[in-house]
Parts: sequence; structure tokens; C-alpha cells
Amino acid sequence: MKILIKNGRLIDPASGLDRIGDLAIANGRIVALGEPTEFAADRVIDATGLIVAPGLVDLAARLREPGHEHEGMLESELAAAAAGGVTSLVCPPDTEPVLDEPGLVEMLKFRARKLSRCRLFPLGALTKNLSGDSLTEMAELTEAGCIGFSQAESPIRDTLVLQRALMYAATYGYTVWLRPQDAWLSGGVAASGAVATRLGLSGVPVMAETVALHTIFELMRSTGARVHLCRISSAAGVELVRAAKREGLAVTADVSINSLHLTDVDIGYFNPALRLTPPVRQGRDRDALRAGLADGTLDALVSDHMPVGADEKNVPFAEATPGATGLELLLSLALRWARDQGLSELDALRAVTAGPVSVLGHSLGSLSASAGRLVQGGVADVCVFDANAHWAVTPEALSSQGKHTPFAFETSGFELPARVRATVVAGHIAFEAQPGSAA
Repeated sequence: MKILIKNGRLIDPASGLDRIGDLAIANGRIVALGEPTEFAADRVIDATGLIVAPGLVDLAARLREPGHEHEGMLESELAAAAAGGVTSLVCPPDTEPVLDEPGLVEMLKFRARKLSRCRLFPLGALTKNLSGDSLTEMAELTEAGCIGFSQAESPIRDTLVLQRALMYAATYGYTVWLRPQDAWLSGGVAASGAVATRLGLSGVPVMAETVALHTIFELMRSTGARVHLCRISSAAGVELVRAAKREGLAVTADVSINSLHLTDVDIGYFNPALRLTPPVRQGRDRDALRAGLADGTLDALVSDHMPVGADEKNVPFAEATPGATGLELLLSLALRWARDQGLSELDALRAVTAGPVSVLGHSLGSLSASAGRLVQGGVADVCVFDANAHWAVTPEALSSQGKHTPFAFETSGFELPARVRATVVAGHIAFEAQPGSAA
């Protein structure tokens, strides 16, 4: 299909593009930026008053398939991605069974391609069954389509195993994705502090993150491995990442929408929607995370999407399964962060387009030159949205099977900015808002 998106405000953070114009798409590629000549469109999208941006790239989204189909399936979660303007996402390996065999990875990618809703980039398990004991066949998993290797939420207790994993990854140029959490210090259910103490909840201290970061950085120095740090949650963690980057270590890092906007006070009276991993911390931590994302210490903002069923959330706080839906909120919360910080729409979009692409780097293969960008000849992954719209998050209106979010209007009391009007993936319209849908 030939698509012409007319009169939109074209924003591309990678190049600094920000102007009014048209965008023409044919054969899955962007063929013109500006006013195309002699272009006979099969479909015209009027983007007057709207922003036309690269499709969002989300580095942390669980799709719950295989193994947890009652909480989410590829169909529902990739539909949620498209509804949120997300055109590429990375999924961790903690499915059931774990993504530690090439056949499982190939099956997942095949299913995603058939749905044509969003590009899927799986992470392979770093150790077999995420047990932390023996390494997976990383070369075979890479050939099957894995773009890196992760332990998801299963920290490696044996530092020698982690050292060997980083040595192997460094030898072959693979990136290891780690969430810094000390296995022995991270067993609580809320951030250590006055709120957790008052509510009688077991705490996760900041040093659960910082101890793990010190270990990771020391192993990086000895092995030369490239590491991406997932969901930094504390002010001390931000400062350690900043120092590691100044030192020249090959490290990147991201932060979740939850940690960027929420604090432990939001738990209120044991709201299970706030049972999250990592736990949201104090206001000073949130402020440091916001500043770290603004100054580039943190490279990307992620949805940390994890659909959780009602039975797993409608229980006492400490027994609730951690996680919240986030794919459909990523764009809105990126814009809200930017506005709170006095930044522009271009800055907001950088955190969810060019920033994540810089993390993925050469693992994107032929897509690395144009993913997360609006560039002539590049892939036509595009998000069209209304930055002036506002909406109240109602769980029943979400496309995801996961209906639990701490940003639901009934509990948070605030509206979010921006609504996606259309999402294009490889030249295919993956989502289009219905006429008259709520602003």
C-alpha cells in the first residue's frame, strides 16, 4: 500500500528534524519527506495538527507467551503495542518454557511476523532455564534471532558463572542485559524506607542495586563485555552509571515509566497495582532518575510492560504478583516527563526512539540505519499522535489483557497527555484510532 501522511509536524530526534510536511510510504519504506512529487497514494492520512514521529522502540515488554496465555498473548499484547505507537519491542526470556532453545525463539518470531503488528526482538536466556548454573548456547540463539542475553528477574548468585558469561559474550560481541539486583538483598516487596516500615512490608534496600552494580562494573573491567542495565531505580544507581560512563565502560541503561513517575508514597493503602519490580522508591530517587534520563546518563525509557491476571493482583500487597501493563502508556508518560522537566517533544521522543536504538546498535542488522528514525529510504515505522489530547486511563479500554496499572484514573486521579491516532509498521497500518474516539 502507498500511504501519504499529509501536513503533519515531522519530528525525528536522531536528526533533529522538526518541521511541517508530508511523509510518503511505498513498499514498506519512506520514499519522501516533505512534498512528494507524482506520488499516487492508495491511502491518505490527514495529520494536520498532529505529530508524525518514528515508531516507538520499547526495550522491556513481556508478552506472556508462551506459558502465561491467560495473562497475555501475542495477539493482545502486540495489539497493545500498536495502539501505543510502539513498532519495535524487546522481550525478556522468562517465558515458560524459558527462551533457551533456538526452536522456541524461532517460533516466537514467526508468530510475531504473521501478526504484522510490531517488530519483535527476543532476548535469549543467559543461563539454561535461567538457573544461573550453566551457560546457554549463545551462538545458536543469536542465529535464531536473539539480540542479546538476559537473566530477566533471576539474578546469578555465583559470581564466577557471571564472569564466564561476560567473558564468552565479550569474545563474540554479544550484549548482556542485566537488572542489577543482589540475590540476597532483593527479597523484599517494597522499597526500604519509612513507608515500607509503616506498612509493615519487607524492604528492598538501595544497596541491593548498588552492590550488584559494583560487581557488574568490576567484571566489565576484567572482561571487556558490553552490558545493558535494565530499569535502574535509585539515585545512587544513576550516579554509579554516570561514573561508569565517564570511565569509558561499554554500558547503557534504561529506566521504567513506573520509577520515573511514582514513589513509594503512591502505595497508599496497600494498592497492589504498585507491587512492582524494581519497587518504586523515594522522591529523591525519582528526581535523580528524571534528571539522569534528561542528561543522557540513562539511555532509554521503557514501559516495563508485564500483564498480570486479576487473580494475581486481587490479593494482599505482599502476595501480589509484581508487574503492570505499560505499552499503551509509554508515549504519554514520556511526554509527561518531558513537560515536567521543561523539555520539548523532541526530547521526549528521543527517550523512546533514538535512545533505545543506540542501545540495540548492530544487533538490529539492516534495520540499524533507520529504525527509530524518519529517513528517506528507511523503514516505514511511524507513529502519528495528537500531543494536545488528554485521556483518562480506564483499564477496560486497554488492548492488553493486563488491566492493572498504577496510572488508572480511578486511583491516580490524573489524565495523561497525547493519544496515538495511527501506527504504521513496515508500511502496513497496524493501528488506527476510530473516528470520534475519546481525546
